[in-house]
Amino acid sequence: MEAKEDSQNEHLKLANKIFHLTHPDVEDIEKVRLKDEVLSSIKSDFMVSLYETLAANGVLELDQSLLDSMRQSIEDELKKLDEKIADAEENLGESEVREAHLAKSLFYIRTGDKDKALEQLKVTETKTVAVGQKMDLVFFTLQVGLFDMDFDLISKSIDKAKNLFEEGGDWERKNRLKVYEGLYCMSTRNFKKAASLFLDSISTFTTYELFPYDTFIFYTVLTSIISLDRVSLKQKVVDAPEILTVIGKVPHLSEFLNSLYDCQYKSFFSAFAGLTEQIKFDRYLHRHFRYYMREVRTVVYSQFLESYKSVTIEAMAKAFGVTVEFIDLELSRFIAAGKLHCKIDKVAGVLETNRPDAKNALYQATIKQGDFLLNRIQKLSRVIDL
Repeated sequence: MEAKEDSQNEHLKLANKIFHLTHPDVEDIEKVRLKDEVLSSIKSDFMVSLYETLAANGVLELDQSLLDSMRQSIEDELKKLDEKIADAEENLGESEVREAHLAKSLFYIRTGDKDKALEQLKVTETKTVAVGQKMDLVFFTLQVGLFDMDFDLISKSIDKAKNLFEEGGDWERKNRLKVYEGLYCMSTRNFKKAASLFLDSISTFTTYELFPYDTFIFYTVLTSIISLDRVSLKQKVVDAPEILTVIGKVPHLSEFLNSLYDCQYKSFFSAFAGLTEQIKFDRYLHRHFRYYMREVRTVVYSQFLESYKSVTIEAMAKAFGVTVEFIDLELSRFIAAGKLHCKIDKVAGVLETNRPDAKNALYQATIKQGDFLLNRIQKLSRVIDL
């Protein structure tokens, strides 16, 4: 697996660098290095529109001579590509025509011209017969969407890919699509579905163009912890051989997972603190940072309270290695938000759990649905009478 880890899509690497370059918490000395690398990538791929955007936002300095040079290079290259397409259409077969159009699509992708790339990919699709090749075009579209974090384009492309699989398709591409969809779900805060898709892909992962395998395991563990129950977490994550072989490469991740399962709450919070920087500086996760922090704390507090009918606040604070005041404030917020089923007896300094009665909740839901149905029937009967 390590041998393929350097094959990440260059534009997705560039997107990560731009994200860090524009992140307020990245150190200035690091931004100097990133600025040079971003500019070098822009020059080598003639990324005119990206250069203009970054210059307009004050991220890079605008060099008009460089801009003119890149535009001229694009014009020259497009002339050659159009000549190859014309030659293929006049003198060669359908396969060569498709390849010539594909080369033009890839050139537009390389230059970061999103609109023309998508338009040319559609033209290439009209020249494509094989389902597998059509799927490859969808993957190119997905990569374009991920560069800009265009979730509408990504969602439509995933749906298109699923429709193509109904016509046929190989398992390797189906498994790759699961990772793309999992990344989309994680980026749009559907962590439960993301965890399911990632776990299905652990043993068949080949999507190195998105990220290395250790990053994939990082995402899998993070999404699983807030999505799976304790038993499923043990079976699918804690004891998974594929995860065990890699988890040590990601700082704090092994301690984060195992301390939660082993109820070592002090160690868990220590490891979690170590992971927060990685989450905050991740392009796909950073916008969900606060949400994820809350969800993880909900999971760990719920797990602790499951073992007790009542417990002193002092005992809980000691278990987590925090002050009584901190745990009191934390639990008050989570209880008020309906995240934890317990109440605080401030006088006695005790927490009393009041887990919801599932049978009673089902009964209340049935009554509510029944009332709704009766109201609908009454309204319908009035219309019929009229």
